[in-house]
Amino acid sequence: MTERLADISARIDGIRQLGAVVNAMKGIAAARAHVARTQVGAVDTYAATIAAAMARVLRPDGATAPHDAKGTTGLLMFCAEQGFAGAFSERVLDSLGADPTPDTLFLIGTRGLSVAVARGLTPGWHASLPSHTPGIPKLADAITTAIYSAVARGRITRLDVVFTSWTSGRPGLVRQNLFPINLGDLPAAAGDRPLMQLPEATLIDALGQDYFHAQVCKAALHAFAAENEARMEAMTAAGSQIARELETFQATLRRVRQEAITAEIIELGTGAASANGTR
Repeated sequence: MTERLADISARIDGIRQLGAVVNAMKGIAAARAHVARTQVGAVDTYAATIAAAMARVLRPDGATAPHDAKGTTGLLMFCAEQGFAGAFSERVLDSLGADPTPDTLFLIGTRGLSVAVARGLTPGWHASLPSHTPGIPKLADAITTAIYSAVARGRITRLDVVFTSWTSGRPGLVRQNLFPINLGDLPAAAGDRPLMQLPEATLIDALGQDYFHAQVCKAALHAFAAENEARMEAMTAAGSQIARELETFQATLRRVRQEAITAEIIELGTGAASANGTR
């Protein structure tokens, strides 16, 4: 009986330690998601400023240039970097269908890469998602370099991005066109055209690169926040399961203790009766 009590107590201690780890992971994920959500607004403002500048530089007829939908479309996909996020990467990869070939797939996320390879899909280029948001701009630099290289070699002529956005407590997949920039989507120009010391095409190319970089940062931040939201959800479910198991083992411990006490009382009573009988 004593050994059984010790085993149950050890199991309860182990469950409590696991609960502490789960709570810590949940807290870290919550903090990271909050930081990423606040930074998305800053990136939106930055991208809007660049878009307004491009609209002012372009002539009125230049801002309504047709958007060519022809060519080979590449896919930039943001999956999970780490585990304990439920089916985060699986949902993103399920949206692929028969769209991409490996050469046109650019995949972000170490965990997502493992899932993709297990499905027999090896992307043409991949990178890890930073563990903290200050690393997002550097990742965007690497992504833009890889995309421009693929365009220069003729592998792709267009690029769509697929990422997860967390809205109203639910994940949702988003697919947007990133490249080439649709000039018709730019806001209406406010004020006169500025004086320029650079050729219009050169300036638009430079601003377009900055705008593309900002859009990649925005998608990465959304994916970063969504992964951590998914991890919070998974850890909340795990915490609930741990609480139920802890309650079950605590009830078992109380019952076993009561059985041990009852057995001791019976043993003492039997011993006392035997002693009286011998007298």
